[in-house]
This record gives sequence, C-alpha cells and structure tokens, in this order.
Amino acid sequence: MDELLMKYIKGETTPEEREKVVRWLDEDPEHMHQYRSLRKLYDISLWSPIEETRQEEKQTRTFKPVWIEFLKVAAVILITFLGTKAFFDGKDDPVNMQTVIVPAGQRAELLLADGTKVWLNSRSKLKFPDRFQKDARKVELDGEGYFEVTHQEEVPFTVHTSKYDVKVLGTEFNVKAYKDKEQFETSLLKGSVEVSNANKSQTIRLKPDEQVVSDGGQLVRSTIQNKNYFRWKEGLLCLDDESIGSLIEKLELYYDVNIVVQRPSLMKYHYSGKFRIRDGVEHVLKVLQLKHKFTYIEEEEQNLIIIK
Repeated sequence: MDELLMKYIKGETTPEEREKVVRWLDEDPEHMHQYRSLRKLYDISLWSPIEETRQEEKQTRTFKPVWIEFLKVAAVILITFLGTKAFFDGKDDPVNMQTVIVPAGQRAELLLADGTKVWLNSRSKLKFPDRFQKDARKVELDGEGYFEVTHQEEVPFTVHTSKYDVKVLGTEFNVKAYKDKEQFETSLLKGSVEVSNANKSQTIRLKPDEQVVSDGGQLVRSTIQNKNYFRWKEGLLCLDDESIGSLIEKLELYYDVNIVVQRPSLMKYHYSGKFRIRDGVEHVLKVLQLKHKFTYIEEEEQNLIIIK
C-alpha cells in the first residue's frame, strides 16, 4: 500500500488507483495516519535544492503556466483529484476539468487559475477548469466553500450548486449547499453577490453582512449573526448558543457518523465555545460531558454513536 500511496502523493495514479486509495483511507483512522506520515516525508524531501529544481523543471514542462497551487494549512490535508476531462474551447490548448473531494473531518485550501482563493469544508466537492474562459468563470460546488474572488470587472464568477447559483464580480462570501441536504445558505462578508434559482424566477442581491437561506423553496434574507462560524476554514468549530440538535448535525457532517440521542432532556441545552475540528468527535463529546452529565457508546460497525 505504501507504494500506491507514494504514487498517489506524486500524482501518478490512475483514476481506479485513486478511488482505491480514497476507499482505503476511509476504512480506518490508522490509514490516515500512515498517509500523513508518508506525505510529511515526501514534503520534507522537496526542500532539497536539487529536488526542488527538478520539481520546478518538471512543473514547467507539464503545466504552462502553473495554474493551481495548493496552500499548506496547519494540519495535513487530503486533496483528491478525480474524473479529469479535457475539452477544447476553440483553441489549440485543451481545458481540463478537475474535481477536488474533501473527506469527512478534513478541509482544503486552494488557489484557482485566476487567483481566487477557495477553502473547502468537510465532505465537500469542487469542480473547476484549469483555466477560465475570457467571458465567464464558473465552478460547481457540492458542500461548503468560502471564496475570496479575484475582481475582474468584465468576467463574472459563478458558483453553481444543485439548488441555486451565486454570481459575483469580486468579493468574499460563504456558500453552504450539500446536495443531500435541504439547507442552502449564502453569506456575504465583502462586496456584492446575486443569488438566483435555476429558472431565474427569484434573484436576491446581498450587501455585506447579509445572508440568504432557502425556506420552503424560497430565498429569505437576514443579517449575519455570528461571524465566528466562518472560522471553519481555520479548522475551528465555533458555537454561539448552539442547540444540541444543531451541534449534532455539524458533528455528523464533519465526522461522517450517525448520532442518536436517547436522553430527550439533553436536547433543550445550548452551548457556546470553540473546538479544533481535527481533535475529533470524541473530544467534543467529552467536553460536553463536563457541563451536562451523560454517557455514550460507539457502534463502530454501524458508524453510530448513541448518547444515553
């Protein structure tokens, strides 16, 4: 498996091999530790001046220009490319479509061809081209992403989701739109965005510190109440008078587990505080136990946590 992991880290695997690695990583937390150790060794080897020169020469030959750069974050992140597809836009050079998939409990930070920065949350998927067309910049999101879009007056940037489209020129905003969840939410931190449904029958333009959520198929505007929430891109889970029901939804999303509460009285409690996402779901539960006494059991085979 080490041989296959090194091929994966170097970007030399076939689509079938990449899928095999992703499945293997999800099978056991120890597999992720093994991957991280190899990744660290590989990253350290790149600091050698000779190796660094070779890497630069290789990149110059392969990518003209280098169109994407992955930015390192505090924790080692897992980034998976699947389904590369080339098509032509009337020029000699093909445009390659890439998909980044972020597993449960991980996050990714990347730089697109136009300089736009994107942070992807747990269990998110982003599809994007290696270079944008002259009249439009379009990406597809399934999950949650935070965008700092490079301003280009004549070239709008559109985030397409399964529910709504978010269109901007240059701004900073957060989009939450998991395909398997009913919830859709866009929050604007800077600039201006337009949110519209597929047939353009409803369009809302947001101002800074405003957000829009879907409610019964309709978009509803409100004011952002807690900007700490967006610190998920720093690897933090921030709670501000959060109900246990809402917290459980986040834990299930981030850690890909199912949580059942068998103590109804616990559901009335609210919590405030901050957790490092990388510390894991058990750490969160143990901290909550300090405030309200409860026990829980894990059914690993069923990927289930039962709160007694």
